[in-house]
Amino acid sequence: MEITNVINKDMSEEEFFDFGFTAVTEEELDVVQKAASTAQESEETAKGVQDKIDRLYNAIQPLLNNLKANPEKEYIYWPKRMDKVEQFETYLQKIYKS
Repeated sequence: MEITNVINKDMSEEEFFDFGFTAVTEEELDVVQKAASTAQESEETAKGVQDKIDRLYNAIQPLLNNLKANPEKEYIYWPKRMDKVEQFETYLQKIYKS
């Protein structure tokens, strides 16, 4: 007599509890584990890229806001511009290479 026939005769469907697992072969298990590992690595990479993008955005946005300030004025007074631009460039490169 099959187990399903015993279950069907002795228990209603509502009483039968499926424990939530399925038997798999070792190969199927390896495939699932590799897929899970790849998914986790991809998620970590995506988080790192998103962090880098956020840091770049947060670095550039104040520059753009300052450049947009006082649009009625035709000129921008920017003493030691080369030093500041080089420092900012170094900062952006540091974020980019991280």
